[in-house]
Amino acid sequence: MRLILTTVVASLFIFTLKAQPVKIMLVTGGHSYDTIQFFQLFDALDGIEYTHFQQPEANQAIAGGVAEDFEVLVFYDMWREISEAEKSAYMELTKKGKPMLFLHHALVSYQNWPQFEKLLGGKYIEKRRGIPEKELSTYEHDVWVYIQLVGNHPVTKGFSSLRFFDEVYGNYRVSEDVVPILTTNHPQSEKIIGWENRFNKSRIIYLQPGHDYRTFETEEYRRLLLQAINYLAKSN
Repeated sequence: MRLILTTVVASLFIFTLKAQPVKIMLVTGGHSYDTIQFFQLFDALDGIEYTHFQQPEANQAIAGGVAEDFEVLVFYDMWREISEAEKSAYMELTKKGKPMLFLHHALVSYQNWPQFEKLLGGKYIEKRRGIPEKELSTYEHDVWVYIQLVGNHPVTKGFSSLRFFDEVYGNYRVSEDVVPILTTNHPQSEKIIGWENRFNKSRIIYLQPGHDYRTFETEEYRRLLLQAINYLAKSN
């Protein structure tokens, strides 16, 4: 009887551990977005518990050590200013292996911080002094994006292809070191639109789709995000 009770208690303990939600730090700021539908999207993700931080308070919180309390950091911001202390905090997180998910316009963040491009694995080039016209990135709203999957990555498990009415970016940089997971043949887009990067000890995922409510409300996008978050959480 004692053995049976011990087994039952152990099973309940394991079930409780498995049932714990993945805690994510959700960062926005610097770009307008469909706020209601965006948070409905994250509310709908099963097994996910998020705390929202808006810039610049988000970076201040990261510099203050708050990110340590979360399993995955999810960025939907497009922020430009970052202090030296905040840069150091990001670097320390990667040295500890904190996984990060970057979405859509997060590719545009921190134009004057070269290390961020290495962390993310790519960069959208904005117009500014000293940048030749031919190097500038481009965008196009409200287009159908037909997406092919690369390999058998856990983030895209169960999908054969994807299609979103979204926004594409063109002429941005993608590191040769990333592992592509999403591609498209859209004529106004770069080919690689989703990837996994490794920076220090961290796994980094970037997914370009996610411009507005028309993508947020699709079951395919919700499942894609959920699988990305769960994959990163298991790597932590």
